[in-house]
Amino acid sequence: MAGDTLTSSEYIKHHLTNLTFGQHADGSLGFAHSSAEAAQMGFWAINVDTMFWSILLGGLFLFYFKKAADTATTGVPGGLQNFCEWIVEFIDESVRGSFTSKNVLVAPLALTIFVWIFLMNLMDLVPVDVIPVITGWLGIHFMKVVPSTDPNATFGMAIGVFGLMLFYSIKVKGIGGFMGELTFMPFTSKNPVVQAIFIPINFLLEFVSLIAKPISLALRLFGNMYAGEMIFILIAIMYNAGVVLGLFGGVLQLGWAIFHILIITLQAFIFMTLAIVYMDMAHSEH
Repeated sequence: MAGDTLTSSEYIKHHLTNLTFGQHADGSLGFAHSSAEAAQMGFWAINVDTMFWSILLGGLFLFYFKKAADTATTGVPGGLQNFCEWIVEFIDESVRGSFTSKNVLVAPLALTIFVWIFLMNLMDLVPVDVIPVITGWLGIHFMKVVPSTDPNATFGMAIGVFGLMLFYSIKVKGIGGFMGELTFMPFTSKNPVVQAIFIPINFLLEFVSLIAKPISLALRLFGNMYAGEMIFILIAIMYNAGVVLGLFGGVLQLGWAIFHILIITLQAFIFMTLAIVYMDMAHSEH
């Protein structure tokens, strides 16, 4: 139950701290026992809970979709096959509507992004105290079960999409064509002297626009999911504030959970759609 041995602020901080493994101040390796200790571990520390849950959910996605593919039939489909076919058709329509070039990688990429992010977001509907209490019995100090509330996860996915975008921009347009987009737009002039003046200005504007893509992609998903998780935690605190507030908190939690189903689906869809659009921009020659 929320707040049994912790104050409200301690409870919130505990639920928002990752299980971090890294190098302690004395040089030894191990898990952090506080948020301050986790921060001291620096860049090379690993959020073990984010890695565990994201890999587990990604594995479940691959397992069930492969199972559906292996057992697919041309007759009356079963529930799993019907569900997987519905998702694949939905993704295929989204790709056809947003991607104007031809690349066999884009549809599988969009499918992976949507399902994987949806599953990570779906963990936000697990009651905030269930898994942390279970892991606490096992001696594990912290356990965040929603990988998309960790900016390391969202930036990792965004950087992956950004890397593919850069790769195909250079592959399709060549280095000269790609650099031309960064230096000869949006301001152009037939006068070579004026155009030379425009080049650094264009590069600054286009470079900022380019870098903003993965940053906005990552922060949008992280911000929405982090805020949703925070609301669930704040509602959970109400359960120890008396019977009346506890009952009111239960109603709020149910209402927020129902509304949050839309949010977790929408965030997965937005990330996928923007990834498709960015890939389309990488294949479009200007």
